[in-house]
Amino acid sequence: MVVRDMKAQRKVTLSPDIDRLLGRGVAEIIVKDELVELLRSGRRLRLKEGFDPSFPDIHLGHMVALRKLRQFQEMGHQIVLIVGDWTARIGDPSGASITRPMLSAEQVRANAATYMEQFFKVVDRDRTEVKWQSEWFDRFDLSEVIRLTSKFTVAQMLAREDFASRYSAGRPIAVTELLYPLLQAYDSVAVQADVEFGGIDQKFNLLVGRELQSTMGQRPQQCLMTPLLIGTDGAQKMSKSLGNYIGISEPPNQMFGKIMSIPDSLILQYFELVTDVPDEELEEFRQALTDDTVNPMTLKKRLAREIVAQLYDQEQAAEAEEQFERVVQKKEMPEKIQQVKITPELLKKVTASTFKEKGFVVSGREVGKPETEEWDVSVPLLLCEIGLAKSRSDARRLIAQEAVRIDNRTIYKDYEEHETIKLGSVIKVGKRRWVKLVSGD
Repeated sequence: MVVRDMKAQRKVTLSPDIDRLLGRGVAEIIVKDELVELLRSGRRLRLKEGFDPSFPDIHLGHMVALRKLRQFQEMGHQIVLIVGDWTARIGDPSGASITRPMLSAEQVRANAATYMEQFFKVVDRDRTEVKWQSEWFDRFDLSEVIRLTSKFTVAQMLAREDFASRYSAGRPIAVTELLYPLLQAYDSVAVQADVEFGGIDQKFNLLVGRELQSTMGQRPQQCLMTPLLIGTDGAQKMSKSLGNYIGISEPPNQMFGKIMSIPDSLILQYFELVTDVPDEELEEFRQALTDDTVNPMTLKKRLAREIVAQLYDQEQAAEAEEQFERVVQKKEMPEKIQQVKITPELLKKVTASTFKEKGFVVSGREVGKPETEEWDVSVPLLLCEIGLAKSRSDARRLIAQEAVRIDNRTIYKDYEEHETIKLGSVIKVGKRRWVKLVSGD
C-alpha cells in the first residue's frame, strides 16, 4: 500500500509487517500503540537520531539502532540526524558516572565528519537531513535557558539512574550535566520529531524530550529503544572505552577476526540485531546449537560474512574469511603485512631511554645503516611507537598474555630487558595484527 504525504510530496510505503518492524531489534517502545497508529496513517514521519561527537567512531553496538532507522527510511520516512555540538561541550555520562571532557568547536567538527562518514555506511545519505544543535542554541540567551530549566524539577533529574546513584554516594554532579537531558529534549522540539531512536540506556533522555514537547504544545514523540549489544568480552555492553568493540570502519580482515572471537553465547544475539538473516533461519540456528548438531564456528563464519558483506561487499567478506582460515586456523602468515620503516629517530626512541645503563644507547653516536645492523630494543617501547600497543602498560599486558611474537619467538613476561630486531623482522600481536620492519631509507 502506498499513500502520498501532500506536504512532503514523497511516497511512504506502509510495511506489510509492522509487528516485525517493531519487534526484532527493539527493546521498548513508548508508546507502541501510538506509533502503530502513526505508521498506519501513511504520514511521512520525522525520525530523530542524535549523536554525541565526543568520540568519532561507530561500532556494531551503534549499528543496532542505525539498521532500524534504515528500515524506517526505506519505507519513506525522514531521518533527522542531529549533531550534538553543544552537548559535546557539556558532557553526558550516559551511565558511565563520569564527566566527559568539554571539546573545542574544531574537535567537534573533526569528530562529526568521521562519525557521519561511518553513519552513512548504514543509513542512506540522500534521504537524511543533518542538523547541528548550534542552529538553534546559538540564538539562545540566558532568559531562554532559564525558561527551559523551569520546565523540570531537580527531583525529575535525579530520577535518572546514574544521577541518583552518584547523588546517593556523595559523588559530584555538575550543574551542566543536569542541563544535558534538557538540551537533548529541546532538540526534539526544534526539529518537531515524531519518533526518537536510541539505546535502552537513553530511556530517560528520550522521555524528557517527549515531556518537553508536550509542555510546549507539540505532539509528544514516540520513543523507540534498541537493545544493548554485548561486546566481544561477552560481559558488558559494547564500548570503545572498554576495548570490547568492533568498529564498523575497521578493515574487513580485522572485523572478521573480531567477530570470530565472540563467545558462542552471543552468536544468536548478533545474528538477530545486526543481520537480516530471516527469523525462521535463526530459529534453526537456535535449535541446532541446543541439540549440538552444528559447530558454533560454522555459524560464526556465516555471521562474520553477513556483517562484513553488509559494510563492504561479498567479495571482501570472502577474502576476509579466506585470510582468517589461513592465518588463524592454519597459522600461516598473511599475504599482506603492514610495513613499518626503521629510522634513526625510531631507534633512539625505543633504546636510549631504557638501556642507557646497559650500553645500548644509540643517541650520541652514529646509527648504522639499517641494512647492515641488528638492534637491541625495548619491546614495550617498540610496540607503542609502531602502533601495536596504546601504552607501555598495555604492551606489558600483551607480553604477560604471551600475545607478542618477534620472528616467530614468543616474548615472555620474564623476558630480558631487550630483544633483537633487524630488517625484515616480523612482529605479531594477538591473532590478527602483524607488522614487518623495513628500511627507512
